[in-house]
Amino acid sequence: MKAALYTKPNSLNVVSKDLRRLKPTEVLVKVEACGICGTDIHIVAGQSRSTPPVVLGHEYAGVIQEVGKNVRDLIVGDRVAVDPNISCGRCFHCTRGEVHLCTNLLALGVDIDGGMAEYSIVPETQIYKVPSTLSMQNSAFIEPVSCVIHGVDKTRLQAGASVVIMGAGTIGLLMLQLVKSTGASQIGIIEPNAQKRALALKMGADFAFSPSEAPDGVRNMSEPGADVVIECVGKPQTMKEAIALARRGGTVEFFGVCPVGETISMEPNEIYFRELTIVGSYINPHTFTRAVDALSSGAVGTNELEVSNFPLEGVHEALAALREGKTTKSIIQPWL
Repeated sequence: MKAALYTKPNSLNVVSKDLRRLKPTEVLVKVEACGICGTDIHIVAGQSRSTPPVVLGHEYAGVIQEVGKNVRDLIVGDRVAVDPNISCGRCFHCTRGEVHLCTNLLALGVDIDGGMAEYSIVPETQIYKVPSTLSMQNSAFIEPVSCVIHGVDKTRLQAGASVVIMGAGTIGLLMLQLVKSTGASQIGIIEPNAQKRALALKMGADFAFSPSEAPDGVRNMSEPGADVVIECVGKPQTMKEAIALARRGGTVEFFGVCPVGETISMEPNEIYFRELTIVGSYINPHTFTRAVDALSSGAVGTNELEVSNFPLEGVHEALAALREGKTTKSIIQPWL
C-alpha cells in the first residue's frame, strides 16, 4: 500500500509499505479521509513528540475491509472513525479514569502507523461506527470535535458567560459552535485573517477582532474582560495575551498546541490578585461518542468550513496549505 511515512524532522515521504497480518482483536480499515492538523505540522517540523518511523495521520475515517478472528461487534463494510489514543488501563492515571493522561499512552498516527495511508490496522477498541448519513469527509472531523468537546468541558462554561476565542482556524470555528450551544451571552473571535473573521461572524460569533483591535474590542464587549478566554492558536504570544483578556476571577484555557520548549513570562502576583483559573485541555477522554452524535445531529457543522482535499501524493501541499493559512482544513483522500 501507499503511505506517508515520517522518519525524522522535515522528512515525510510517500512510500510503498507492506501490511502485516491482523492480530485477533484488530481490524483493517480502508482509509477514505484523513484530516491534517497543527499537531501533524509540529511533528514534521520536529516540534512535537512522535515515535518515528511512523505513518502519520490521527484524524481519520473509512470502511472496514477485514476483521480479526476474535472481533465480534464489527463486520466488513462498517463505516467507522478511529479514536487514535490508546491507554494502558493499568497506570496511576488510567485507574483514576484519566485515560488521556495515561503514563503509557500511544497514539495512532504519532507512535503507531495511522491514517495517511490507503489502509490502517486498528485495535477494535479504537473503532467507532458512524451513521450512513455522515459523510466520510465529515467523519474525519470526529477526532478534533471530540477534543474540542473536552476543551469546552474543562472551561466549565455557564450559560450567560462572555467568551473570547483566539484563532478562527478549524479548531476555533468548531469551538465557536460548541461554545454557542452552551448559551454563552457574547462570543468574540480574535483572528488576523479578515476572511476567517468574516466566516466566524457568519458561523455565529457576535464580534470578530483583529489582534490589534482585540484589547479595546474585548473591553467594549465585556468591560471587565471575558469570563472565559480560549487560546486555539498555539503560540507563546497569544497565550500571554489570553491572560490579559480575562476578567478578574475569569478562566483562561490553553487549547492550542505550543511547540515543545517554548515559554511565556507572567507575574505570579497577577494570577493571585486577579484570581485567574488557568487550565489546559489535552486530547479527548470519553468524548468520542459525543462527537459522533454532535456531527451526526448537525449540532456541529463543517459545511461552512473551507476544506481542501488532496491525494496522498499531495501530502506536502496539504501541510503547506494549512500551515500558510490557505485553507481552513486539509484532508487527505488516499484514493483520489
